[in-house]
Amino acid sequence: MGFSKVTDSILYVGVNDHEIDLFEGQYIVPNGMAYNSYVILDEKTAVMDTVDIRFAQEWLGNIAAALDGKKPDYLIIQHMEPDHSSSIAEFLKVYPDAVVVGNAKTFAMMQQFFGADVAPNREVVANNGTLSLGSRTLTFVFAPMVHWPEVMVTYDAQDKVLFSADGFGKFGALDVEEDWACEARRYYIGIVGKYGGPVQALLKKAAALDIQTICPLHGPILTENLGYYINLYDIWSSYRVESEGVMIAYTSVYGNTRKAAKLLADKLTAKGCPKVVLTDLARSDMAEAVEDAFRYGKLVLASTTYNGEVFPFMRTFIEHLTERSYQNRTIGLIENGSWAPMAAKVMTGLLEKSKDITWLDTVTIKSALTAENEAQLDAMADALL
Repeated sequence: MGFSKVTDSILYVGVNDHEIDLFEGQYIVPNGMAYNSYVILDEKTAVMDTVDIRFAQEWLGNIAAALDGKKPDYLIIQHMEPDHSSSIAEFLKVYPDAVVVGNAKTFAMMQQFFGADVAPNREVVANNGTLSLGSRTLTFVFAPMVHWPEVMVTYDAQDKVLFSADGFGKFGALDVEEDWACEARRYYIGIVGKYGGPVQALLKKAAALDIQTICPLHGPILTENLGYYINLYDIWSSYRVESEGVMIAYTSVYGNTRKAAKLLADKLTAKGCPKVVLTDLARSDMAEAVEDAFRYGKLVLASTTYNGEVFPFMRTFIEHLTERSYQNRTIGLIENGSWAPMAAKVMTGLLEKSKDITWLDTVTIKSALTAENEAQLDAMADALL
């Protein structure tokens, strides 16, 4: 229990969660989660966001240690998702005189979660509104649908810090060492991926600010090489290709479709493809599979026909892609069917609203691979390269 310094005036008071198994009820988080919260010290003091209710007492202890006997003047709420807001009532039990700062949508949601009287002392801010803490002034920039409608980010011009809400967040607790990009990508695409347009709008607003530190609500505080992180967010939110390579996602019942997918992967590797990712959708973390589909520029979907349809794991996978506005990619299809192959038709239909898709010639297998199929897979490999 305690705090750490971000700057001389900004202290980290967040918590690590190693009890959680599924974040948002669906994302596997083997290294846990961090719920970040910050204290800003000035003539007046402000607390930035709360934490998951299960860690409210640990968080309140961190705040008390950071304030060293002082009382907070403000509680600023940037995002009302419960992993960041569910401890508001507990905070106000301890600090009933604190003014809660948010926008009109913040307080509408707060009433839905807690009831009308949870924050009688409140300050409703407008887009680009400000709050003076003394020597520093905070500016609130609305970021609707990144990834809820009430979201706002906060800029401290004195320390050149952007409190970025869920932006630039990642899975994983802060007491675990791991690569940032992998879990930040899975987090972004899974949770924020649908909202590329709003993220692009926020990046444009952020470009006008002198930012030296990014303080997100999940994941590590970013202080060096910020261009690297901002560039990745720009790629992800504009649905551009991040890495050259091919992802092959397959479903197979008796192994024949898997054999075709594996043969295509081997051909691509032999022909010098820089990266080939082969994924069995029945046995893989679906969020990891979705992440790879967005990371690489080329995707091959291989599925058996099932009940005159497509195999259920494949349907789920494609729905995850289209839900997140999958676009601007090259797609090849491999279908299998012993008497009436239908998988390619169904997969094409599921992707019909995806923009800027380049389609390759479909490979149709009837039960098992033939020499003709192998030649078709060789041609598909050439087309992918």
